[in-house]
Amino acid sequence: MISMSEVRLGNGWRYLFRGVMVGDGHRTAGTPLRAAQDEAGVPPGVWKGRGLAALGLSAGDVVTERQAELLLGEGRHPDADQIERELLAQGNTPEQARRATVLGRPIEHNRSPKTDKAKERTPWLAFDLTFRPPPTAHIAWALMDDRHRQVLELCNDIAQDKTLVWLEESVAEIRWKAGGKQRARVKDGLVVAVFQHYESRATESRPLLHAHAVVSIRARRPHDGKWGNLSADSLMTHIVAADTLYTLYFMEEVSARLGWAWEPREVTPGRRPVMDIAGIDRRLIGWQSTRRQQIEDALSVLTDKYEERQGHAPGERAGYALACQAADQTRPPKRTELLSLTELRTRWRASAIQAFGACTVYRLAERVRAAAAAVWGRVRPVVDIALAAVDVVVVVYVMRGAFKRHHLLAEARRHLSYVLRGRPHERGLDEQIVQTVVDDYTRPASRRMMTANLRTLYPRDTEDQAVLRPLTRKRTAPPYERARLAADALSARVHAVRRAERLGSRTRPYAVDVPAASRSHPRPFRDGRKDGRLLEPETGVDTVERTRQTLEAAAAEVAATLQDRRRAREAAHGLRPQPTPATAPPPHTQQPGTQHTPGRTTGGVR
Repeated sequence: MISMSEVRLGNGWRYLFRGVMVGDGHRTAGTPLRAAQDEAGVPPGVWKGRGLAALGLSAGDVVTERQAELLLGEGRHPDADQIERELLAQGNTPEQARRATVLGRPIEHNRSPKTDKAKERTPWLAFDLTFRPPPTAHIAWALMDDRHRQVLELCNDIAQDKTLVWLEESVAEIRWKAGGKQRARVKDGLVVAVFQHYESRATESRPLLHAHAVVSIRARRPHDGKWGNLSADSLMTHIVAADTLYTLYFMEEVSARLGWAWEPREVTPGRRPVMDIAGIDRRLIGWQSTRRQQIEDALSVLTDKYEERQGHAPGERAGYALACQAADQTRPPKRTELLSLTELRTRWRASAIQAFGACTVYRLAERVRAAAAAVWGRVRPVVDIALAAVDVVVVVYVMRGAFKRHHLLAEARRHLSYVLRGRPHERGLDEQIVQTVVDDYTRPASRRMMTANLRTLYPRDTEDQAVLRPLTRKRTAPPYERARLAADALSARVHAVRRAERLGSRTRPYAVDVPAASRSHPRPFRDGRKDGRLLEPETGVDTVERTRQTLEAAAAEVAATLQDRRRAREAAHGLRPQPTPATAPPPHTQQPGTQHTPGRTTGGVR
């Protein structure tokens, strides 16, 4: 997942230089940055991003302490010292030499008494994006051999780089003029300093492979090349879509390089599942996530207080705010003991062996390979765009009501991760699903928002409406559980309509052609246990089953009617009835690999 926090003048700047750059440890005053990183056992930071060329830097260069102070702390050129010396030698005044090294508006402007707003007196210097792989990836990275560790680190780096490229190309905007009224895409790209970390902040050290990507707020305008500030709200708006894209890329890299498969696991009943590496012992998840358990314990108390005060369960936004509050309340102090990665891995393996036995640890890779073979034999990674569009729009509509395009994009990427289980997706497939939703299943809700078009989603007959409408209005159930029930019911209807069309031996103008064996989103079921539960691709929801039975009965009635008409025509013309074959291929079988092209003229189901 990806989390985002701001770096401002004051405490944010000090935390960046004293903690983030040295592996979330404690850097004593006067200790050089490189020496502190060696003591903490973390590698030095490296520069990344397409905006480095404008500063004379290259991707992969080590982040020096002085460069970080100048660019991330003062908003100046990372080689400002050398530039100032050259300008002073040419006869420029100190003020002129310093102003020539400032990228955009000087920070001194914000410290002026003329500045009224408090947030302008403490301006943003950078954005701290924290990249964390799924929980089971930390376990495999910490307990398996060095080859697996290196491959997982490589997969994490590639997923980070691809996500940063998407942010540069599709999200990052630069603003100028009063209030940031003028906005446009950045000219070159982003300037990012990446710092790799290996452990969590829990009192008892646990593996947590993650990286802090510190994005400088300085970027160049596209029309004149001048330096300005990035738009913070653009990045914050798309952070969830970036999170789902990063997870999707990481899953694909791991499956391609190691042959592993993924499966959804329900952590909290009624909430979104997380994707785990298939075959990882679930006891190890609890061993690794001691910090998560602390946060969940505090979160349950905060949630109870919220429900007592507000009279209802927290929504998605309120739940996220409560989770951040629980994390802040349970944040432990910095550790003074510093160990290298080799020492940490030795300690982690010994702890896991002592808790669960040597067989659990040493046979971990073997069990993961066996589980992957079982998953690939059970799950066929075929993306049905029509069913994906229905699934995405229903989930987003039930959980949000009104939504924007980036909400659909995040849910489309979640759908791809559930369906493909780590297999690669075609570039632009997520955007294709979103465009299908926008074209076929939405209508305007306001000037900037859209909502689901229920006339195209709900069936025309009142019986199915009676089943579907309560699912979207049952406030006692969690929002995601209601969304999954509604999406499963509509998906069952799409399957039944296609089955009826095949039996009817005729086409309909708005039918969607897809692979016959395709399957939509995995459907959750409850097994009665309180811990995280694996989700299987079947559902036991009674309402969905009733809908399916009703529609199948209607399809069978249509087929029987057509059969009676055919026999009547044969009898009228004196033809001898031909025996009906036991198994006849459907007259309109779709070729494998064909996908639906978005658009009103070809998408949707009547």
